[in-house]
Amino acid sequence: MRRRRVNPAAGARAGAGALPEAIAALSRSLPSGPSPEIFRRAKFDRPEATSALWQLLFRVLSPLPAGNALASIALEVQARLVKSALCSQGYPRLALAQLPEDGSQGSRELLLALSWLLARGPVPEQMLAQTRVPLGDEMTVCQCEALASLGPPAPHMEAEGPVDVRHVQWLMGKLRFRWRQLVSSQQEQCALLSKIHLYTRGCHSDQNLGHLSVTEAEMLRDPEGGQKLLRTLEHESRRLEAVLAWRRSEPVFWQWMDTVLGTCAPEAPAAASQPTFLPWVPECGDGELELVVRELQTLEEELQEAVERRRVAWEAKARGCGRGPEWSAARQAFRETVEKELGALQQCWEQDSGPAPAHGPHRLVRREDGAAGDQDLRAAELIRTLRSQEACLEAVLRQLQGQCRQELARLAGALPGLIWIPPPGR
Repeated sequence: MRRRRVNPAAGARAGAGALPEAIAALSRSLPSGPSPEIFRRAKFDRPEATSALWQLLFRVLSPLPAGNALASIALEVQARLVKSALCSQGYPRLALAQLPEDGSQGSRELLLALSWLLARGPVPEQMLAQTRVPLGDEMTVCQCEALASLGPPAPHMEAEGPVDVRHVQWLMGKLRFRWRQLVSSQQEQCALLSKIHLYTRGCHSDQNLGHLSVTEAEMLRDPEGGQKLLRTLEHESRRLEAVLAWRRSEPVFWQWMDTVLGTCAPEAPAAASQPTFLPWVPECGDGELELVVRELQTLEEELQEAVERRRVAWEAKARGCGRGPEWSAARQAFRETVEKELGALQQCWEQDSGPAPAHGPHRLVRREDGAAGDQDLRAAELIRTLRSQEACLEAVLRQLQGQCRQELARLAGALPGLIWIPPPGR
């Protein structure tokens, strides 16, 4: 989202009265948004506004849904996660990383970070979509293109101490048990949804739907729950109205943020231009500097000699392996991997000419006639797509298992006095 330019003279006349309404609309559009007074205090870098802005940024940047779990997280943890998330998204100001995590200061810098997020994308709309109330039975569908491989391998991490294989086996067993438990619960939920859709067939006023959802059936069973749902929908409607009011008064907010940015002290040019990962080198005399230069030159020559020896050894090894059976097997494996990647890319390019792949939530509707609209998805077609993706993932899994067996064979050959007993096949 680009920053919009307005007439400064007209904005100055209208900003005096429209600024409080703009900030109030922004506060109402955000989940658990702070009061407009927090924004005013943050402009003057008041410490009492820091904790509220840390929590707001954490709520905006957190992928987790709103709930009591987010409120129980300590402020220091929230601050660290906000710094990490903003750094990964390319936040340009380095002053945010230097703020203390106890919420004692830095409210103005946090206000600038919030405005940076608002300028990059529709944050209020995204927050409203995350916390919306689904009235129908929905299922998230994603048919985006995926390659045959899982991408580059994860970086190798060494353990701090010895790893017990029995503990790893116990963790794998626990993971399999939880996965089976999740699959069984999903199957049970689908069976219950099918029963509700079958029993309430013909009860819905919309003939395209034909049956009630779980939320609608719960409203008929429990009228008090329906009142609670009605209050939730009214709150969501008020937030939607606040988002529309914020969009109308957004230019006034950006003019006010110009004044906030003008109150910030400019950063030093040397500190701004110097990379953050370079250490500070103290001043030294000419003799010490010449000594350091000579040591660096000597170290550079040694490194060049070591690199040359490594390069010669690698070329000799590559020429020797190029005629052996191991090199032929590795070359065949590489060729098969490349062919799979090319096939996946060709399939993705062929799908681009057709309709856009489904992505996002879709309402589950039971229809006996089998008629489907242009934007509807049939369950049978979706199941076939998922099965093809499952077959592709199983092929990748078999490839990884083969690589693990080759690595185990290499380790077993390196230790002739050790007996390797592989686990029983499943």
